[in-house]
Formats: sequence, C-alpha cells, structure tokens
Amino acid sequence: MSNAIELRGVTKNFGNTAIIRGVDLAVARGERHAIIGPNGAGKSTLFNLISGRFPVSRGEILLNGESITGLKPFEINRKGLSRSFQVTNIFQRMSVFENIRCAVLWSLGYKYSFWHRLGGLKDANLRAEEIMESIGLKRRRDTFAGVLSYAEQRALEIGVTIAGGAEVILLDEPTAGMSRSETADAVELIRKVSQGKTLIMVEHDMGVVFSLADKISVLVYGEVIASDAPQNIRGNKAVQEAYLGTEAH
Repeated sequence: MSNAIELRGVTKNFGNTAIIRGVDLAVARGERHAIIGPNGAGKSTLFNLISGRFPVSRGEILLNGESITGLKPFEINRKGLSRSFQVTNIFQRMSVFENIRCAVLWSLGYKYSFWHRLGGLKDANLRAEEIMESIGLKRRRDTFAGVLSYAEQRALEIGVTIAGGAEVILLDEPTAGMSRSETADAVELIRKVSQGKTLIMVEHDMGVVFSLADKISVLVYGEVIASDAPQNIRGNKAVQEAYLGTEAH
C-alpha cells in the first residue's frame, strides 16, 4: 500500500530551540492515523508543518509521493490535503450553507470567477446541500454559524474541511471541549466523512483515538517514540512511561 503522507527527517527549530527533532513518519492511503503525546510534545507544530503553515527547518514532506516541502498552505490544499484547527475557524456571520458553499467553489472549477451569480451555481449548491446532510446540519441550513452550538460549529468545520474533496484530511483535536454525548456523535461523524480517505488527527481523548485509529504514533519532545497498531501502543512501556512520567510496571 502506498503512502499518502511521508515525513523524512523532518526538523523544526524556533531560534535555537528544536521543537520537532528528525521525525520519520509514513501514513498509508486510506488509513486513519492518530498522533498522540503529552502537552508540549509538538503535535500541533507537526500539523502546521504538514499543512505548510510553518516551513520545515530540515527534512522533506511528501503528499502521495510528491514533495510538498516549502509549498504554501493553499498550494498544498489544491494538491488534495485539507485541515481543521484547534480553534474553530469558520465565517461567523455567514450561514451554514454559505460557509460550505464557499469551501466547494474552487474544487468545482470556479476559482477567481467574479461573473457567476452564486445562486445560479447548481453544482455548488447541490454539493453544499449534500455536505450539510452528511454532517447533520441540514436543519440549520440558514442559521448564522456564529450562533451554532460549539459541537455544531465543530461539525461545520469538519464539513468545510471535506468540502473541497481532499483525499487527505487533518483534524486537530476535533472533539476538544465536547461533552460525552457530543464526542460520541463527533466520532461517528468523523468515521463517516473519512470513509475511503486518509485521516490524520491529533486528539487527547484516548477513547476517541482507540475507537477511530488504525494506527497510532506517539510524539514526545518532538520525536516519534512509537508508531504501531492501537493494541500494541496500549501495552508499550515507553508510551506508558511518557504519559505517567515514571517507570511503567
């Protein structure tokens, strides 16, 4: 099976401080891959490197076998990678429908098209309706995003993330701040929208990680100390020590 994402010796320094220290990581196509680790391990920094928000200091990142090192975030997005953020990143004063329709336009070929009336773009409108249905927000179609509940806003952001048809999806702490029932709903949504795609997620909730991930990588002080199937990660002594801070027995 070929890799959707591959990191080769990736390093990120901020001044004299090394945050990511020579990470090698391979995520197979169609895999649901979770990145876990203690606070301050560098998980969000790693996401920012993969998505092009931060430039790498050394090393190489490949998307479907093609180097994306040094590309801008929008260039990486157009090659088939989309991400969400820890802090919800949506247009608060636009409706649910308008948020999603904005996200589908480029993938449908409209790009910098100023002469089309949005109401007449039947393919974009239909695609937006389909996505709203898939994320459970059809009944909130005309509601301003800013007045949605927190869980609904997170669902909308996932909808915006998948709207462009990207084959590789990065979700940064998608269930953070949710109640138990909201988390359960979010897990089912993520499982549904990532079907047939490659999913990489940073997540602190181990229940979410173990219920979704095909493979788990553990990042500690900017280094991957283990990358394996969930059942093997659960019993890994080095992982236990990293989380507990003491020798695991």
